[in-house]
Amino acid sequence: MNGTADHDPPAGSGAPSGLPGPVAFQLVLLRRMADHHPGLVEDALRTLRVSRADLREANRRWQARMHVPRARGGVQPYRALLGTPESVTARRIGDLTCEALAWPVPLWPDLRFEVLTGTRGAVWNAWLVRAPGSTAPDLRTTEDLRPWSCTVDEVARAFAPARPMEGSAPTRWRLSCTAPGPDGTPQEIVPEFTWGLYQRLTGPAPAAPADHDGLTPLP
Repeated sequence: MNGTADHDPPAGSGAPSGLPGPVAFQLVLLRRMADHHPGLVEDALRTLRVSRADLREANRRWQARMHVPRARGGVQPYRALLGTPESVTARRIGDLTCEALAWPVPLWPDLRFEVLTGTRGAVWNAWLVRAPGSTAPDLRTTEDLRPWSCTVDEVARAFAPARPMEGSAPTRWRLSCTAPGPDGTPQEIVPEFTWGLYQRLTGPAPAAPADHDGLTPLP
């Protein structure tokens, strides 16, 4: 994670001045994706009509909010930027019951940002998932894995059994699985995800542990 932090929690919503909270949060998502697909991120910034400076400031404020010890944790930082969830549903995972809160993300209209919370509002997971009623991509071979086209859950189901692997940062995930290549030959692959959204494909060998957050400094 970015080590930048202020001494005091950011005032207000934590969004850069003049930016609505949901826009600022989408910039936080994009900041983590810029390392893999800067071109797609640049396109998204133009869609949102914001600058790279806005992206950096949104990320700085988010990191400050998440790292200041006396700041409110749990789901509150997400509510502060995203507002009232579009839906709140109870979900059973094994023997545990949690709440799934979901918000729309205009950059990806077929997705929702989902936060799973447990006892006393503790966040278990936070990532992008397919919106109810939206059509998931048809994943048959490695050629169907296109950046930003599918989620962790969709890839895991398409190429089961998939083994979860540790990512290079808290907002990154990897899977180890076998998928048919373009000619149908099975291949050992490691798909990588940021905030639950597919980014790229790597080989079967686990990546070396990162001694930092893996980010490339933005100018």
